[in-house]
Amino acid sequence: MSDVEFLVHSGLGRITLNRPKALNALTHGMVRDIAEHLEKWRADPGVRAVVAEGAGERGLCAGGDIRSIYEDARSGGTASWEFWADEYRLNALIGRYPKPYVAIMDGLVMGGGVGISAHGSHRVVTDRSRVAMPETGIGFVPDVGGTWLLSRAPGQLGTHAALTTAQLSGADAIHCGLADRYVPAGRLPDLYDALATRTPDSALDLVAETPPPSPLAAAREWIDHCYAPDTVEEILVRLRDGGEAAVAAAKEIEGKSPTALKVTLRALRTAAALPDLESALAQEYRISRRALSSAELVEGIRAQIIDKDRSPRWSPSTVAEVTGELVDSYFADLGDAELTGVRN
Repeated sequence: MSDVEFLVHSGLGRITLNRPKALNALTHGMVRDIAEHLEKWRADPGVRAVVAEGAGERGLCAGGDIRSIYEDARSGGTASWEFWADEYRLNALIGRYPKPYVAIMDGLVMGGGVGISAHGSHRVVTDRSRVAMPETGIGFVPDVGGTWLLSRAPGQLGTHAALTTAQLSGADAIHCGLADRYVPAGRLPDLYDALATRTPDSALDLVAETPPPSPLAAAREWIDHCYAPDTVEEILVRLRDGGEAAVAAAKEIEGKSPTALKVTLRALRTAAALPDLESALAQEYRISRRALSSAELVEGIRAQIIDKDRSPRWSPSTVAEVTGELVDSYFADLGDAELTGVRN
């Protein structure tokens, strides 16, 4: 069985991520295969729409192949540069795809899973959806266009999600602009049946339901106040002086990489003023390449994924110790190594 399967039936090009034991984590080969088929289907009159889904019931995709990135970073390699470049080009391709692209965001949708779903034209969440950008917990920064998406969420909800790595419900994802329609998991078979004979818009109009209330929307007042500052230090001051939920958020943030937190906040603020997704992806590529050579990424993955002791030893160990010069280094122009091929 292939790690990603492709099928054309009833005018639908169906992409099925097929690594259920690994929560359908993306490998470089999977990224290339998906891009190749999307390019082929773009001009195929027999394909009227694309559907992206994950095998199994645990989730669409839990992100990239973190273990491979860990080994690459630990050995001082550069293979991840090519992986990210191809992945970000795929994200841009999905964002500008000329045919309907229906992403079934059922179960866990994290990191790279957001990149292959939340840039699509029709983004479907369910009652089982848990959508997150967990990067700051491993010494990394939201990528795959995540800074573009989160910087455009209402108020400061995207900042809260990025710094705390909070998992969003389906209703939260819709409210934050990461998804469009809500279909209970039990009705997904009905959606597939409808897609076989209807346009995606018509099929969703037939099957989709009104989402439940968004917990994040209800917390908007304190979130907007606490995350309004442009420094992590001041955000933490406001959170610690807030109510129970705000204090809990502060504790979550305090466990993340101080460097990643500061770089993430600047990336979000910068992305909010960028003109398009492609520009945000180019910025994220600079950050990702710099992160690969940092001790933070290796330590974060070790603590969370490899040894699973959940006790990362960050260096610098506090946000106050993270200098502006260090943060600047993550955004430095790459010269001839700048990301290309995202605007074709």
